[in-house]
Amino acid sequence: MSLISIFLICLVAIEHLYFLILEMFLWTKPKGIKTFGLKSKTYAEDTKVLAANQGLYNGFLAAGLIFTLVNNDLKTLLFFLICITIAGIFGAISTKKISLFYFQSIPAISAIISIII
Repeated sequence: MSLISIFLICLVAIEHLYFLILEMFLWTKPKGIKTFGLKSKTYAEDTKVLAANQGLYNGFLAAGLIFTLVNNDLKTLLFFLICITIAGIFGAISTKKISLFYFQSIPAISAIISIII
């Protein structure tokens, strides 16, 4: 596997660890409220359990990428990257925020292409 592929996979994993931190620990803080465009602090408090669950899933995606990268398991790496790409597409469509596609799917698609090439 090329250094570019490794770099891109690590970038996607770090990105998802950042999502974990935002969703699990910063959801009700000004940074989380601003990042996700939440209506209010009260809304953030009311939805923090859902956000923490979502953050945990992002952590599992990062862990899966790191584990499969260390074990050089290309098929499983591609599986996780495709899952992340689909999640980014769904998130962009369901929230009508195209930025989700750019932040989540584009890095994963780039990693997929670098692995295939």
